Amino acid sequence: MLYFSKSIKLIRHQQNTSMSSVNLRSFKKKVFARKRKMKLALSRWEKKPPQGLDKLASVSEKEVWTETDCTTCANCCRKMTPTFKEKDIRRIAPHFDMTPKAFKEKWLFKDGDGDWLNTSNPCQFLDLKTNMCSIYEIRPTDCAEFPHLSKKKFVEYVDTHKQNLEYCPATFKLVEKMMDRLSDAG
Repeated sequence: MLYFSKSIKLIRHQQNTSMSSVNLRSFKKKVFARKRKMKLALSRWEKKPPQGLDKLASVSEKEVWTETDCTTCANCCRKMTPTFKEKDIRRIAPHFDMTPKAFKEKWLFKDGDGDWLNTSNPCQFLDLKTNMCSIYEIRPTDCAEFPHLSKKKFVEYVDTHKQNLEYCPATFKLVEKMMDRLSDAG
């Protein structure tokens, strides 16, 4: 963990100076003001995708990651729970010298859809002082892929983006950039 913390500090030091810390209070105000309009735009794009939507998402995503430092936020780890697949559980449990069954009994529950989820929020593996994941190298696939911005077909993930808008500043910023560009083009 110490090596990981030092690596993050080095990465933060080397990052572009345009990257800013996430202010969750400000983020929540923006979400409150724009969430409805953003969800409507996403629904429109899902029903009738504008020409070049996937390319626009890809270009906008690259910009978002030069501007967003997730380690100053960790809102996803505080407010959401990943889905733990069986392969994730089999990979993570030995890290704690546990069987998959014991791991599930200690930290997870099965929801109505049959998915394994955290029993608590914030995530038990989040260090609340540093916003660092204590199992980052072996984290669930759902965490590793979050917030699912770089999927090839943007419209296939519209529902995911609608949900993540209010939890993830990167998702919010992506949709905001896309809305601005699509309104400029129209």
